[in-house]
Amino acid sequence: MTKLAVLPPKTRPTLAESAASSTHRLTKERVEAERPKLEAELAELQELLFAAGTHSLLVVLQGMDTSGKDGTVKSVMDPVNPVGVAVQSFKVPSSDELAHDFLWRVHQHVPARGMISIFNRSHYEDVLVVRVHELVPKAVWTRRYRQIVDFERMLVENGTILMKFFLHISKKEQEQRLLEREEDVTKAWKLSPGDWKERAHWDEYLDAYRDAIERTGTSVAPWRVVPADHKWVRNQLVLAAIVAELRTYRSGWREHLVKMGKSKLAELAAFRGA
Repeated sequence: MTKLAVLPPKTRPTLAESAASSTHRLTKERVEAERPKLEAELAELQELLFAAGTHSLLVVLQGMDTSGKDGTVKSVMDPVNPVGVAVQSFKVPSSDELAHDFLWRVHQHVPARGMISIFNRSHYEDVLVVRVHELVPKAVWTRRYRQIVDFERMLVENGTILMKFFLHISKKEQEQRLLEREEDVTKAWKLSPGDWKERAHWDEYLDAYRDAIERTGTSVAPWRVVPADHKWVRNQLVLAAIVAELRTYRSGWREHLVKMGKSKLAELAAFRGA
């Protein structure tokens, strides 16, 4: 099975245009053969995560417009029980959110133990869009790298399995997807003039992403760069990465469930004997 590389801490990614179209040596035939097994395993692992209640999973998806954050959520999370999953998008902050620190609105949506949360955009917007559009002074957004690292370390130390993905789409492919939306009336609702305006800042956003990934990639919360020009490659790589990560917890969750089961049976036996 093709694995998605984890970037070592403090690695500055090149985010080359050509890398966005990589297939990681996958073929559609191989994906079709492997996907049902991965989906079944993800469903099993989610059930163990939920039942054990010792950890939570937070998946952070970042990427340029049209990189496929919505599509990734829909595809990858299709096999799991929706009761245990929450998806949160972070758009322009409200006046109440702006009155607090930038992480306040994010912290409210981190997953409880046993749950999965997916951030479609996240706290990283506060070192990306605010930087590109100069919404806050440089002295403010540069401090946020350290604050994000501290915040994420705190989450991990308290049982959150944190996975961060940058969906890397090429500028050429983004243009094609925007044009396709204009031609399809059923997809035109996704469009806004802002999509093309933001595209004009492409290079600035790439620099902002390179800095953010380099400054916030740590051993406990590393980044994974996902080639996103091919949707089927993107979806398969993210699915496989999540399954591989959760798989490392399987034996521990099962052991915990056995202990819980024995304790529950002893409690029931005592109750019946009373």
